[in-house]
Amino acid sequence: MLNIDSIQNGIVIDHIQAGKGMRIYELLELDKLDCCVALIKNARSSKMGRKDIIKIEGDLAINFDVLGFIDNNITVCTIKNGELVKKENIVLPRRIKNVVKCKNPRCITSTEENLDQIFVLCDEKAHRYRCLYCEQAYKSHE
Repeated sequence: MLNIDSIQNGIVIDHIQAGKGMRIYELLELDKLDCCVALIKNARSSKMGRKDIIKIEGDLAINFDVLGFIDNNITVCTIKNGELVKKENIVLPRRIKNVVKCKNPRCITSTEENLDQIFVLCDEKAHRYRCLYCEQAYKSHE
């Protein structure tokens, strides 16, 4: 069995749906960090069967909208001096900004530079968003 040490100070992103950890890693740009980051894929879980986990050593601000957009069942644990100090359950964000790009080639965001990509939640059950500018639908589980 693989053994990953606990962290003393940092963040643990837990209960990620199996297979989605790498997408979160990319969207949060964790490859650009100058600290220890562990991505554990397909870890055994009594609740979920399999899950992904990301451990980040150090103090870091996390974009909770990215996490909620990818998987709103994620838990974020803040660790200080080896102890759990805060545990947050992530919710589906009502609005996301610069997380994904609009797929409509006629959308103003495709032609105008430096225009934020903004999507608004339109169907909570289906996790469906719409582009603020052109109404193009985007499902968070695509």
